[in-house]
Amino acid sequence: MIDWNLYPDFEPWEFVCSHTGKNAMHPEFMELLQRIRTEYDRPININSGYRDKTHPLEAAKDTTGAHTLGLACDIDVRGQNALDLLRICLNRGINRLGVYQQGDKRWIHIDIGDRYGYPIALWSK
Repeated sequence: MIDWNLYPDFEPWEFVCSHTGKNAMHPEFMELLQRIRTEYDRPININSGYRDKTHPLEAAKDTTGAHTLGLACDIDVRGQNALDLLRICLNRGINRLGVYQQGDKRWIHIDIGDRYGYPIALWSK
């Protein structure tokens, strides 16, 4: 069980799977995310955290993603704030980043799945 008191800038409900209501975030990821948030020094709006393997986005994949292990999140961010957040993530050794900055949907995906067997990845849309 994760001790949410160690992550004062986040609440458990922010990371709950929208499909199952479960929350299985990994402490290693949350520790890194808290350090990122402290350095970023601005609120971080999580729009997706843990996803159960039965979540429609995960179930549609050939191989489930790092969200299913609690090793990833998507952050609602845009413009200069997105660039600042990306810089911090890269400086902290995050090797799996996704950038979606189209229309009204603007977010950055970060994960540490490469530490658990997923390949290094960088994508944008």
